[in-house]
Amino acid sequence: MTRSVHSLALAQSEWTARRALHLEEVEKLVEPHRARRSAGISHPVHDFLFTYYNFKPAQLRRWHPGYGVALENAGEYAAFSGYRVDDSGTATVDDSVLERRRHTVEFVWNLLNQTSARPAVLGCFGLHEWAMVYRGGEDAIRHQSVPLRLGFAGTDAVVESLPLKCTHYDAFRFFTTDAAPKNALPLARETQVDHEQPGCLHAGMDLYKWSFKLLPLVDSDLVMQCFEHALLARELDMRASPYDLAEYGYSPIRIETPAGRAEYVRQQQNLADRAAPLRDTLAEKCRELLGH
Repeated sequence: MTRSVHSLALAQSEWTARRALHLEEVEKLVEPHRARRSAGISHPVHDFLFTYYNFKPAQLRRWHPGYGVALENAGEYAAFSGYRVDDSGTATVDDSVLERRRHTVEFVWNLLNQTSARPAVLGCFGLHEWAMVYRGGEDAIRHQSVPLRLGFAGTDAVVESLPLKCTHYDAFRFFTTDAAPKNALPLARETQVDHEQPGCLHAGMDLYKWSFKLLPLVDSDLVMQCFEHALLARELDMRASPYDLAEYGYSPIRIETPAGRAEYVRQQQNLADRAAPLRDTLAEKCRELLGH
């Protein structure tokens, strides 16, 4: 094991205070999910953040200072993967973590920079959720306990009346067989980096994924900011979907109407503006890591 060169040292009183604040913020967001899960109750909007992204609440609760930060009197971190604790009890993220994860850091840095360099493409109207149902019948329903607002025929009609112009492969890959050929771009995993753009709701949501994949090299405060953004984006995503979520307190954005499409674009732009500084911050973290 090699020793990390740290540029910032936090006294025990400071880092434990930061950790306590982090735990407080996490609990506000994950406790409702934990309670529902204990009761066997699903939530078609929020569960996605814990199932699709596959990052457990317990993992989100653990506070990481990020690479290059030393924690004084932090012997407990010896039990956590990726940390080194020296004889004085000072804990740091070990250099070996960066060495092993360098390829991931490079990929994320490249993806984020290419995404930022492109103009935002708005006006997809969240049709990816509709395309996942198109002509698929009951088998295509992703939320079995939630009805379609317009029924199957009405949902199909919306897809047939509007252009599909999804740029995000991880949404496109769930399109039904009949919907995929309708997309303006033939997306593939191999060309994902070539099409990501900052107006995409899911590109903003995925900042959460890329940030937690880089733990413990990045700090938990940034991961939480990305998680909070993903939650807002997911709510817009589902409000514009074909599902009736009134039972869960969500009013629909009726993208089948001109007024609904205009509202979607307005909120899509707001979220793109919100995601931009998070994307820049995460890209800068990657640049600094690669500099080591």
